[in-house]
Amino acid sequence: MDIKEIQSLIKFVAKSGASEVKLETDDIKITIRTGPVSSGAETTYVQQVPMQAQPIAAPAPAAATPDAPAPEAVDAESKYITIKSPIIGTFYRKPSPDKPVFVEVGSEIAPGDVLCVIEAMKLFNDIESEVSGKVVKVLVEDSSPVEFDQPLFLVDPS
Repeated sequence: MDIKEIQSLIKFVAKSGASEVKLETDDIKITIRTGPVSSGAETTYVQQVPMQAQPIAAPAPAAATPDAPAPEAVDAESKYITIKSPIIGTFYRKPSPDKPVFVEVGSEIAPGDVLCVIEAMKLFNDIESEVSGKVVKVLVEDSSPVEFDQPLFLVDPS
């Protein structure tokens, strides 16, 4: 199994919403886990261990980031909290077309505040904030399709 196949598998697992997938073949064992980490971010871990008795260095689980942004972008946005989509669906900034948007850039938010609505299979799901802070950037256009774990908002917690 090459790295492209593993990256493809990680993307598939992330989109499926599964919290853990294990794959074993004759020569490798892969475990992919997705879900909340204590810091509130979600991480996918990949562990690849040869099954045969061969001398190997102890492999550490590596965080899989196939679509990693440039290092400068990471440094500039590292102080912000990213709020990600918990489901696949259509992103809406307003509760209905004739109402104002839930949050704007510069809005102060607190845990429990509704940030947006995601429509999935004709059900409208309120997406609530789990953090407090100030909205720095809205990363998705209104009425756009979103994927599981896709960044929606950047929030400055200070």
